[in-house]
Amino acid sequence: MFGLDKKDTTLLLVVAALTMLAPFLLNPFPTESGMAQFNAGYPDLMQKFVIFGIFAIGFNILFGLTGYLSFGHAAFLGVGSYAAVWIFKLFTYNVFPAILLSVIVAALFSLLIGFVSLRRSGIYFSILTLAFPQMSFALAYSVLSNPKFNLTNGETGLQVYADDPQRFHREGLPDLPHLFGLSMRSTHTMEIGAWSFDFNVGYYLCAIVMLVTFYLSVRIFRSPFGMMLRAVKSNQQRMNYTGLNTRPYTLAAFVISGMYAGLAGGLLAAMDPLAGAERMQWTASGEVVLMTILGGAGTLIGPILGAGFIKYFENIFSKINDNVLHQWFSFMPDGIEDFMVFIVHPFVGKGWHLTLGILFMLVVIFLPGGLVDGGQRIGRWLRSRGQKEDKTTGTTEPAE
Repeated sequence: MFGLDKKDTTLLLVVAALTMLAPFLLNPFPTESGMAQFNAGYPDLMQKFVIFGIFAIGFNILFGLTGYLSFGHAAFLGVGSYAAVWIFKLFTYNVFPAILLSVIVAALFSLLIGFVSLRRSGIYFSILTLAFPQMSFALAYSVLSNPKFNLTNGETGLQVYADDPQRFHREGLPDLPHLFGLSMRSTHTMEIGAWSFDFNVGYYLCAIVMLVTFYLSVRIFRSPFGMMLRAVKSNQQRMNYTGLNTRPYTLAAFVISGMYAGLAGGLLAAMDPLAGAERMQWTASGEVVLMTILGGAGTLIGPILGAGFIKYFENIFSKINDNVLHQWFSFMPDGIEDFMVFIVHPFVGKGWHLTLGILFMLVVIFLPGGLVDGGQRIGRWLRSRGQKEDKTTGTTEPAE
């Protein structure tokens, strides 16, 4: 099906089901309950799940297949956002041309950076790619915000104003990002008993795009091109000794990965028409590295899981403050309640990075293959347990 084998088709269908049913799956607790703060089924967060999933899928094509660790992918995320916002400012709020230009600009930019960076490998490649997003950040933050040719609007960020030309914007169309008249912020809320579920147009656009990019990544992984990239990761020096020039393959992987990042940046701008220099900082590149490793580098679904895991912590755990903690431990005596709040406080709210760091450390130590590795181990344990139970419950007939 779709040119995939049975196993990959099943995986694609599982990802599609999880993505389409996300408004239900991410809102397990009633709206008015005390546990509702752990619900993640609201449009802004769901959009981040799938957009950064796209970002991580693209990064995994480079890092997971070739082993080249890039710290420069935030540059492509940033230029994709800027390109999309300029389409909104100059031409139209339609997200289709904005996203298309984001991918094209990111492809050209990644071609330039990849051509320079891939002259080195290993740690030298990583250092080169680390330098580019920092230079891009400096350009966007200061140089390109010069009043004479203000392309980025500096620290304020690039955004759309009422006096922008928007040459192809017609009356009757939304004054917000839309897809041929269908507003990205259009949301339908379904009430079922004590539960509330939001179905957002922008989320489902991002979800469909993520499914397409996931399908393409599966095809790349299973293609001869993907096998060549795995060979590069296995022993690039030996391949060079045979006379095979691996640079075109690694450059192609770098550009494809950059296009994914640009696509993610364009979608971020399409959901919220704003582009800032902070998207180009090295910390944004480090975040996608964490997502990929946490989920499982070199696996198909791992980057999506890692992106969702980190964005959940960033947006849910960071909102837990002392008032919430006191509500959690209110059943305890006052002294013990204050003590428990004191103990838990450093791991939530502004200290959510500490919890994430501990979890990341545990995953790297005990699950080097990431969350996917953990799921596979649990699956093998359950299968082996089931086989043992079958053997113990089996009966044997006495010999005659």
